[in-house]
Amino acid sequence: MKTRVITAIVGLAVLAVVLAFFNTVLFDLVLAGICLLGMHEVFGAMGFGKKQWYLFAAAVPYTLLVMLSSSAAVRALLLPASFLVVLFYNICLIASHSTLDFGKLAGYVYFSGVILFCFYSLIHLKRMLPFDTFQYDAIYFILLILCFAWGGDTFAYFAGRAFGKHKLAPIVSPNKTVEGAIGGICGSMLIGVIATVIYGMLSGRYAAFTVEVTVRHYLVVVGMGAIASVLGILGDLFASAVKRQVGIKDYGTIFPGHGGILDRFDSVMFIAPFVSIVVRYFFYFIR
Repeated sequence: MKTRVITAIVGLAVLAVVLAFFNTVLFDLVLAGICLLGMHEVFGAMGFGKKQWYLFAAAVPYTLLVMLSSSAAVRALLLPASFLVVLFYNICLIASHSTLDFGKLAGYVYFSGVILFCFYSLIHLKRMLPFDTFQYDAIYFILLILCFAWGGDTFAYFAGRAFGKHKLAPIVSPNKTVEGAIGGICGSMLIGVIATVIYGMLSGRYAAFTVEVTVRHYLVVVGMGAIASVLGILGDLFASAVKRQVGIKDYGTIFPGHGGILDRFDSVMFIAPFVSIVVRYFFYFIR
């Protein structure tokens, strides 16, 4: 537990430094790097190694292209680049049909797509709410995503320890309970409200925050928290199911006591796109 707490504190410190460079390309590069680390963990989890280096190598320029697609010129390259990447993996399977397992390749490509979708959602928030117009609003929503995911996990853990009796998914994740899941949902809703109260106080005091927080915002945040918590549980169970099938305990060791990138961001995978969609249609009505 001590190692996990220390790692969490260091991780939060790093997060604060990264957010300090939110309005620079460094923020995008860091997210791209985290995304690629997650993809590499999947690459290893599927049993690929040095002999199949080209499978991961193809994902690197494509991921950078997606995550750094701030200009119209770069975005125009996404369609042909996507076509070439898909074509490349198909050719790899044809050329190595006797040694390259289709199931593992499909799993790697699919899981990598989920990871890319997750972290691009954070970039999308930044692009949707440009700093010059919306100042730090996008940071609030990014932190809200992390609060929903990690805060919900924390509440679920303690609620499960205190009240857990009924297993939620005993085969996929034996430690998860229905009571813990309910605690996580309530926790995500509560943390979302607390984060929004703080945001509301700042938005009323500092011009750097552009949106006045109203009762409607709180209602939307409560609903977001409930749904996001369920999505966080699904992301966690999805990552656990893959680990069970490939026979590994953790995706990596980059975080002592916590595992790899995917062990920490599995609950974020489906929450980040969900929150980005809600922000798009329920907060600003951007057309």
